[in-house]
Amino acid sequence: MRPAQAAPPRPGFRPQQQPPAFGQQPPMPQQSISRPGTPGQLSGPPTPQQGFRPPMNGTQPPPQNFGSRPPPLSGGMSRPGFPQDPNQMQNAMRRPSAGGNSMPPSPSMQRPPMPNGAIGSPSMAHQQPHLQQNGSPLQRPPSVGGMQRAPSPMMRPSTLSQPGSPGMPRPFQSPQIQTRPPPGQFMGQGQQPHPGSPAMRPMGHNGPPNGAMPGYGQSQSQPPTPKMPHQQQQQQFPPQNQVPPPQQLQQPPTQFQDPVVANLGSVNSAPVPTPHGGAHKPKRMYPQGAGSYQDPASSGSFQPAVLPGNTSLQGSTQPQQLNQGSQFFVPGENQGSGMVQPVPAYQQGLQPLAGQPLQPNMAQLSNQLGAMNVGSGPGYGFSGQGTSQSTVALMGVAPKILDLEAPPPTINLPTGSSITESPYANCDPSYKRSTLNAIPNTSQLLQKSRLPFGLVITPYRSVKEGDAPVPVVTDSIIARCRRCRTYINPYVKFVEGGRRWKCNMCYTLNQVPSSFDYDPETQQPVDRWQRKELNHAVVEYIAPTEYMVRPPQPLVYLFLIDVSYPAVQCGMVATAATTILESLDRIPNDEGRTKIGIITIDSSIHFYKLSSAAAEPQMFVVSDLDEPFLPQPQDLLCNLKECRPTLEALLNRMSDMFKDTQIIGNALGPALQAAYKMVAPIGGKVLCLQASLPNLGSGALKMREDPKLLGTSKESTLLQAASSFYKTMAVDCSKSQVCVDMFLFGSQYSDVATLSCLPRYTGGSTFFYPAFTAAKSEDALKFAHELAEFLSQRIALEALMRIRASKGVRMSAFYGNFFVRSTDLLALPNVPRDQSYSIEVSYEENLNIPVVCFQTGLLHTSASGERRIRVLTLALPVTSSLSELYASADQVAIATLLANKAVERGRSAKLDDARDALTNKMVDILGVYKTHMTASSSGATPNLQISDNLKLLPLLTLGMLKHVALRGGSQIPSDLRSYAMYLFSTLPSQCLISYINPKFYSLHNMPGNCGTIGENGIEMPVSMNLSSERLERGGLFMLEDSQNIFLWVSKDAVPQLCMDLFGVPNYESIRGGKTTLPALETDFNQRVNLIVGKTREMRRTPYYPQLYVIKEDGDPALRLWFLSHLIEDRADPIMSYHQYLGHLKDKVNSGSF
Repeated sequence: MRPAQAAPPRPGFRPQQQPPAFGQQPPMPQQSISRPGTPGQLSGPPTPQQGFRPPMNGTQPPPQNFGSRPPPLSGGMSRPGFPQDPNQMQNAMRRPSAGGNSMPPSPSMQRPPMPNGAIGSPSMAHQQPHLQQNGSPLQRPPSVGGMQRAPSPMMRPSTLSQPGSPGMPRPFQSPQIQTRPPPGQFMGQGQQPHPGSPAMRPMGHNGPPNGAMPGYGQSQSQPPTPKMPHQQQQQQFPPQNQVPPPQQLQQPPTQFQDPVVANLGSVNSAPVPTPHGGAHKPKRMYPQGAGSYQDPASSGSFQPAVLPGNTSLQGSTQPQQLNQGSQFFVPGENQGSGMVQPVPAYQQGLQPLAGQPLQPNMAQLSNQLGAMNVGSGPGYGFSGQGTSQSTVALMGVAPKILDLEAPPPTINLPTGSSITESPYANCDPSYKRSTLNAIPNTSQLLQKSRLPFGLVITPYRSVKEGDAPVPVVTDSIIARCRRCRTYINPYVKFVEGGRRWKCNMCYTLNQVPSSFDYDPETQQPVDRWQRKELNHAVVEYIAPTEYMVRPPQPLVYLFLIDVSYPAVQCGMVATAATTILESLDRIPNDEGRTKIGIITIDSSIHFYKLSSAAAEPQMFVVSDLDEPFLPQPQDLLCNLKECRPTLEALLNRMSDMFKDTQIIGNALGPALQAAYKMVAPIGGKVLCLQASLPNLGSGALKMREDPKLLGTSKESTLLQAASSFYKTMAVDCSKSQVCVDMFLFGSQYSDVATLSCLPRYTGGSTFFYPAFTAAKSEDALKFAHELAEFLSQRIALEALMRIRASKGVRMSAFYGNFFVRSTDLLALPNVPRDQSYSIEVSYEENLNIPVVCFQTGLLHTSASGERRIRVLTLALPVTSSLSELYASADQVAIATLLANKAVERGRSAKLDDARDALTNKMVDILGVYKTHMTASSSGATPNLQISDNLKLLPLLTLGMLKHVALRGGSQIPSDLRSYAMYLFSTLPSQCLISYINPKFYSLHNMPGNCGTIGENGIEMPVSMNLSSERLERGGLFMLEDSQNIFLWVSKDAVPQLCMDLFGVPNYESIRGGKTTLPALETDFNQRVNLIVGKTREMRRTPYYPQLYVIKEDGDPALRLWFLSHLIEDRADPIMSYHQYLGHLKDKVNSGSF
């Protein structure tokens, strides 16, 4: 029977040697011919082509006789009892050369692992019999817990394999980096440092390397984001006039240095002169952080962790070149193109850089412990890769506003969460986004974080050019959970051979429909994994008949037009009639079912018969306002195609029919009751165009604007509905699938707060035109554009929306324009394009699942007359880590939710309460982060710290506090405030962020490509911070907030700029105020016009921003209006951005969290 043989040792590790038995001689050490860079035998002095390792104890090497070769020593340090002779220790620690003539490492060299982990080969054993008396050969200490100990801190044995080899884990390897770049080259040690490298700069200098200056070729306040080292193409700088000899290709490469050895080797060591005549020091190397890249140029104070007993690393100040194939980098080293970046001037100094970690050592230590499974691992949804946690300082630096356009934090779902690998398996943020992209597993953790938890949904987002359309499932096979009614989605699980599927909400098993894998059109089996509902998070089903209570309703447009004296005088009636006439071809009418009707209002109600049988329109006047009735049951609503000639005749005459009217009465309330009777049997849209305050019949309103109440605690009463009639009417309309839209034209008080109740509860829209007069072409153009765009929208009709969630969470509060029919069912008679809804989420029980799903189902009738179901599915991981919770927070979604909550608080309570709630929420978030996520958990701190992904949340909060919707003061009319509140609660996040934090551009010195057509359309300038410090003498600046566009012209503007842009000879000839830019043949004028045009078109809303020219010494009201948008400046009584941060810091330091 053959005896069992011991398993061969793992490659790259030295086998454990058993101690010799009593009375036996220890085994003879084996030694091989040493190679450059490996501990072996001594050689002659280093040559100009040979690398040299300085002594470890900081002493000078003893004089040696270089004429003869000394006897070789063992390749390791002896065990206890080794000779104490310092010369002998020096020789034992010296890295020798083979034959005394070593060459620099070659890029093609690769060293194979030693056989069996031995130090030397048996062929050299007979040359070293004298080594036995100096102690046992180098032997690794016994392992603890099955793991190999770290190498000796004095040297790295030649038998240790390369980092990442099969026999050894990568030292200090980030757990996020799963693949290595291809092996590269070791740079020559004797090469000259290129300009900009750390060798050419004194230690601690963090200025721009390579001679780059801030502001040259890039934005001074927005440096580009560097790439990771393994994403760069390493540049090689071979020494000049030095060609590697041919035999270099046959030599194995120098063994990779352990970074700990490199660091310890440089402690308190004096430089040793080399044959080059210079001082050479070992390379200092640090591991990469797992979460984020630390900018080497900006981290002059970065210090690596040292072993106990070593308190200084000042001796290691001159880094060497780096192996491209390794996962290490040298701080300050130029890692390749794009790695070195200039540091903005305002970021230099003692304050930490915005966007950079404040505690790199702690982050690296946490990542290293996580790689060794020490401490708590990542939470659910972070399998193999966690969310990057980066702490930034807020005070002393300007906010990086360009980060507002960055995508939300990445959603890191566990592997295998989706049954398909489709990139569209999770919902796009433009349709649905969460304030937290990692869900806390308990309500206690959410309460501890003080972060708001909610969803921002835009279910009927417009699809612009370049956007992917929503996939439509046309086979009418709808698989739903039989218990919770969840639609099948990419996060369900198929079981029992694919015959059943498990719901991802309630985990109920459901039967797969028999025709799920069969195409009834082609009569052929289909691949299940190619179905759209299993690959797309946003999908639409064509609903079968069981989803219909009645046949799909047609599009119905009923216009209620105010024809009283104020409406005729301001030109609203003529403009509205002309716009409706020109928009008849744009109204959706795919199947020819669209109906239209017109009612005009003054002190009476005028109905119009538009049947095709009548050659001329007939008008019926109803003067009974107490009990309005329909003059005839038919032909008041007519088919658009059939009554087109009669309708055109009426619209052409309307501007002349009431031009001489002197009636100032407005019976809107009775007209709404009559319109409801006309539309209720079918459902549809009622568009009210009002230019005066309703003052007759039901719903009559009075002038209630009291300047004495503005700015006081009673101002909120002006923001509430003055009459319950409109809310009652809205509830009745919602039940009958009737939507009411308001177009309000106010030369005086219009009571927007009361009249906007109708759109708020019926899913409609509100448009407000203060001081409208059609004599100004800009006013007429804005109204005509917005009405035409609104009529051409392909909206959703008679809709119901429900949000389902995984077990344990529920929807607790809803914000937006709809009517809550039950606890989680929202009734929307119309779903306008790009209207946003916010939902707050709360907990029912703790979560013991890895993924939480939110599914929004929108049952609606499309503009083409099809009954459809739009399904939006969002999957988010569950975590138990507070740091991952903060790292996953979405500041844009949080600002959107907070804006909705502040509006609700301001309407129901007081504006002061709304403002205090916003500030207190910021104090809570910053205080919890300081207490639990930073080293300064207690006591006062000189700075505010927050995670990088939330660094702009204080700026957005300040923008809300300074906005017309919430700003204090007695100069803001209640109509303007009410309309701003409406926009706060309905604008999608893309437009709301610009409405809170406007875009600010410098046009007079913009790059040459701005305003020209590029690969992605018209090139826009880089947005600047909202501060008057950016205003320059003689400059031209543009500011836009998605509702208005401002052009600021300095009084020192040169005549050439005035001529090129406005076509006038000098600054004094420029006309300020609301205007339209002329179209000139100059290049500058064409570029500015293209920028203004793209600004008006790039928003996903029907709003048309008006252009205002603000002269520096022009109208004080316009100048103050423009400056109020510069939210980073102080505007009494509201603080500047830095003062607001100081206010938050004081509250954080004085609070307990």
